[in-house]
Amino acid sequence: MFSVGDDFQSGGRSHVLRSWWKAGRALGLVLILMLGLAGCAPTGPGLRPTSPNFDARRPNLVVIHHTSDDTIDQALRTLTTPARKVSAHYLIGRDGEVVALVDERERAWHAGLSWWGGMRDVNSLSIGIELDNNGDEPFAEAQIVSLLEVLAGIQNRYHLPAANFVGHGDVAPSRKVDPSVYFPWKRLAENGFGLWCDPPWTPAPQGFDLAIALVALGYDPAQPDGARRAFLRHFAGDANALSSDEEKALAACLLERKMSGE
Repeated sequence: MFSVGDDFQSGGRSHVLRSWWKAGRALGLVLILMLGLAGCAPTGPGLRPTSPNFDARRPNLVVIHHTSDDTIDQALRTLTTPARKVSAHYLIGRDGEVVALVDERERAWHAGLSWWGGMRDVNSLSIGIELDNNGDEPFAEAQIVSLLEVLAGIQNRYHLPAANFVGHGDVAPSRKVDPSVYFPWKRLAENGFGLWCDPPWTPAPQGFDLAIALVALGYDPAQPDGARRAFLRHFAGDANALSSDEEKALAACLLERKMSGE
């Protein structure tokens, strides 16, 4: 009988034992590595039990659009043609007809390259609503009534704060202007969907920075000029409507309402 220690001190057999020991150690390392890789292998149906701890993703933002089309049929073709790669969760006609296109729990392709409140993939966190409107006309009363009903249902299901109802132009300020200056943001805010502040506004505090305020509201800091235009279009109806001090006062008022949860 011999011990491993003894033979590591001796001659010929020592060399053989060392070889066996090294080979065994190498094999052990290979087996450990293989087991480790197996533990990291991709999973799929039948490969590993599925955890019961999940539920559907909840949208956290509503983005309102206008279609830029003259008829709802034109808009439907655009929103349902595979080659166009664009969609929305709802389309609302001028007559108030509501067409459901994508399940609210699914990711529709409506926002494109966008940014809001630090999120770059707005499609993944939002519900998109298209209004049948060419962008150069007032929005029909029946359409707005239906929109308010749809928004009330969304609010009921997901309990979104008022600040989380925005326009396409807000999340893509350098590319989009929808819904247009004709859109009744004040009316929506009066129903709890979006922020609004009527003039006259209390002057902003000394040293108030408009660019920082716009980022706090949700606008993209990488597009300060576009963000300012979108902000004024949404909350003042005109990119040239206000003085610098009025812009700051309006932004300060909106920030206060957002922070208070109004």
